Amino acid sequence: MKRALITGITGQDGSYLAEFLLKKGYKVFGLARFSRSSSFENIKDIAKDITLFDADLLEITSLHRLVEETQPDEVYNLGSISFVPTSWHTPVLIAEVNAVSVARLLEVLRTVNPKIKFYQASSSEMFGHAVQTPQNENTPLRPISPYAVAKVYGHHIAQTYREAYGIGACCGMLFNHESPRRGLQFVTRKVTHTVAKIHLGLANEIQLGNLEAKRDWGYAPDYVEAMWMMLQQPEADDYVIATGKTHSIKDLLECAFGFIKRPWQEYVHVDPSLLRPTDLEALVGDATKAKQKLNWVPKKTFQEMICEMIEADLKKFGKSGA
Repeated sequence: MKRALITGITGQDGSYLAEFLLKKGYKVFGLARFSRSSSFENIKDIAKDITLFDADLLEITSLHRLVEETQPDEVYNLGSISFVPTSWHTPVLIAEVNAVSVARLLEVLRTVNPKIKFYQASSSEMFGHAVQTPQNENTPLRPISPYAVAKVYGHHIAQTYREAYGIGACCGMLFNHESPRRGLQFVTRKVTHTVAKIHLGLANEIQLGNLEAKRDWGYAPDYVEAMWMMLQQPEADDYVIATGKTHSIKDLLECAFGFIKRPWQEYVHVDPSLLRPTDLEALVGDATKAKQKLNWVPKKTFQEMICEMIEADLKKFGKSGA
């Protein structure tokens, strides 16, 4: 039985990955912070099948103890502060959690067991003002937010440990990926959640920022499968995971409000305070390498994903969707 350790196991990606690995027959361990603000909603259905440890990404001693006790074959580093706007308010904390903690984990693996395979959650945000479209593994990184800068450090330190110490570190350069488990602060979930409330008469408007912003949005369960595929390869490498298609916030609104058959223009208001100091141009990923080497392809379409998210939000309110 293979053993996997997941940091950020209570989040969207961590919970889907845990479910996926359990189906593969893994013994799954998770790093979770046990505090009053912690939410274990995403893993409630698998709580009896996984083992959680209270550890801290900011403290190398606790990480060392965690790896020693779990003796994993694979470590998936999904623990991070993932909401980009927050990084402008807490840039130093973002650097500690999203950047330096990657080095802490890798240093622990180097000293405990360098044969442990390692997955680093890199991000399409690293491309920033991209110099080419679409973006692939060789596209220069030009980060334009504290979040993206931290992710670039994590990306490069993983590559460095791979080259210097032979650690099987893979970096997944994932483009945006959503699901019903996405946090309410993210625009896709904010829209689907509010659309469900509007449909039920519980809300009458939604405040958004830049409606022209475009993203390459995929489905989270499809993307966690790609994470696992990377660590099954004989040689560690980096991969872009994306759909290759972009949609704007307006496209998102058209799809979501179309589900409840209402015109989005009557409910959406632009709030200037929600605009980012700098915003990405239309990023779109080229996942050719993942398709060829991993045999990975995205399965769920953008429209199917958004409809699933609205349906899930309606069910949270005890109602059935259309």
